[in-house]
Amino acid sequence: MPSLTVKDLETLQAQHPDYRMELIEGEIIFMSPSGLESDEVAIEIAAQLRNWVRPRKLGRVSGSSGG
Repeated sequence: MPSLTVKDLETLQAQHPDYRMELIEGEIIFMSPSGLESDEVAIEIAAQLRNWVRPRKLGRVSGSSGG
């Protein structure tokens, strides 16, 4: 199988913006959508981190869409 490039990934992603993809060792991998369990884990980690960061005034904590 030919090794694909970042340009190949960008082209495919532009054609299919609803799909999540990664380029790993020259192969484009289609990623599964996240579900309830992974979202629960993410929010728990963010909550614990925020509870530690906030009283120490170390910055801000956000979810994946927060930048």
